[in-house]
Amino acid sequence: MTWGEQKGGLDVGGGGEDSRDRLSRDRRASWDAEPGGGGRGSSSARSSSSSSSSSSSSRRSSRNKYQPHSGSSRQSSHSPPAEMALQSLASKEAKGPWREADQEQQEWVGSPKPEPEPEPEPEPEPEPVPVPPPEPQPEPQPLPDPAPLPELEFEPEPVHESKSTPTVETRGTARGFQPPEGGFGWMVVFAATWCNGSIFGIQNSFGILYSMLLQEEREKNRQVEFQAAWVGALSMGMIFFCSPIVSIFTDRLGCRITATAGAAVAFIGLHTSSFTSSLSLRYFTYGILFGCGCSFAFQPSLVILGHYFQRRLGLANGVVSAGSSIFSISFPLLIKTLGAKIKLAQTFQVLSTFMFILTLLSLTYRPLLPSSQDTPNKRGVRTLCQRILSQLRKYFNMRVFRQRTYRIWAFGIAAAALGYFVPYVHLMKYVEEEFLEIKQTWVLLVCIGATSGLGRLVSGRVSDSIPGLKKIYLQVISFLLLGLMSMMIPLCRGFGGLIVVCLFLGLCDGFFITIMAPIAFELVGPMQASQAIGYLLGMMALPMIAGPPIAGLLRNCFGDYHVAFYFAGVPPIIGAIILFFVPLMHQRMFKKEQRDSSKDKMLALDADPNGELLPGSPIPEEPI
Repeated sequence: MTWGEQKGGLDVGGGGEDSRDRLSRDRRASWDAEPGGGGRGSSSARSSSSSSSSSSSSRRSSRNKYQPHSGSSRQSSHSPPAEMALQSLASKEAKGPWREADQEQQEWVGSPKPEPEPEPEPEPEPEPVPVPPPEPQPEPQPLPDPAPLPELEFEPEPVHESKSTPTVETRGTARGFQPPEGGFGWMVVFAATWCNGSIFGIQNSFGILYSMLLQEEREKNRQVEFQAAWVGALSMGMIFFCSPIVSIFTDRLGCRITATAGAAVAFIGLHTSSFTSSLSLRYFTYGILFGCGCSFAFQPSLVILGHYFQRRLGLANGVVSAGSSIFSISFPLLIKTLGAKIKLAQTFQVLSTFMFILTLLSLTYRPLLPSSQDTPNKRGVRTLCQRILSQLRKYFNMRVFRQRTYRIWAFGIAAAALGYFVPYVHLMKYVEEEFLEIKQTWVLLVCIGATSGLGRLVSGRVSDSIPGLKKIYLQVISFLLLGLMSMMIPLCRGFGGLIVVCLFLGLCDGFFITIMAPIAFELVGPMQASQAIGYLLGMMALPMIAGPPIAGLLRNCFGDYHVAFYFAGVPPIIGAIILFFVPLMHQRMFKKEQRDSSKDKMLALDADPNGELLPGSPIPEEPI
């Protein structure tokens, strides 16, 4: 059997003809080649016939391979020619369909071709495993959904964002955090109200305590106004002087621990002041211990409100300030009554109970925002110098001073604080000297406390409706009126005029105090607000400590308080002028950054053919 006949016998669907037609054609071609019909031609024909039959058998097997049938009657056993055919079929499949097409084209064109020379036998290979007849294939069914991949068992390392100093961008809370805007936050508001009311109720009523101190010390020294003024000035000044340190403790330990410890120290300082009659010892017990304790208890009450309120932050501050004004109204009458009945020492003991209650209420300061601590260094063991510098940067975070608007704002408030506390200390003594017939001098402090509460409530509601740093204009107006009212105190010729002046003084005080924390949040954001408020109050400390003693010294030099109150009105006016330029400078800086970001955006659009921003291109931010 020729190679072409083998090829024709193994062709599965070649030429589109039936196997019987192809067999008859092969026989005719063999008899035409040898006319005698016998001998070699007949043997060739016989071999051709036998090969054709074997080819038909193999062709049926190959058909069964590609076109399976249900029955097994048409399948034949594997004879040696069939095995050879299967091997030839396997070799053809390895050669590829393009070679089959060329060989088929050569097979049917022209006369029968002679047998090709036998090729050298290849190296014997392992016998192929006989291919069993394929079973009927069922209809294809849709594959089932792949099983979900098992979740990774390791926990991805959290990505720590760098705390870059915000510039003039939109301030808000930490990413992904939404304050509850109420709920347990109102309990925190009540605790903060007690804190502000008890601390500043005592501090603002120091004018009555100052008169009681003068009565005790005048027997020893006639010119005691200057020395006695240091007791109240130290106490009020330490509230602000310790504020940067309080910010560190607030960030490291949280609002709850800091406020609770501060209230306990204030209780100890105020209670121990009742066991001494020495003015020098009261500098320490009342001035330093009580003042430092009030600072540690007061500042967390400002910060914790930002954890529970955002949209209603101004209202929450107003409620706290207005509620504390109730203490400011009642404390002058309480201290005056106690001083008349149980004297100064026992008065300190009664007042210390308010600090003890504050210690318990401070436990409600449960912070919601994470504390601003540096992330651990994972680059290996650091040197001693690196650890020291890291601790200094952690404890004394000066990044808030990179804000030019914050620096100007803090400096303006510190300048205004030089005359802020003078009326609270010396007004009672001035009324006693100028209006001898007036016995109810404490009414003036009640007027200041009442309008201060009203001003805090109104300013808190108004500040919520004023966007961005335009809230500073409320402080500008309050400082202007505060300075003018201080200068008008010596010009009042009647007690009624003093009452009107005190009403405006309290109103200005309420506007100034309430919006201090919201402005700090606007300038540096909530995560650095504690540091910002701490440094601000620390800058206010020295002017507030120096103001009342300077006024007392001027009284001793000139014999009355007229020059002292004129002097007290100048610093608030200067501070108001400085604060007036903060929003203007902020708007100018914002426009400049917006122009720069727009230029960067245009460059990115030119560089990208699709007109999209490239990764990392700055996006102009929305105005505050």
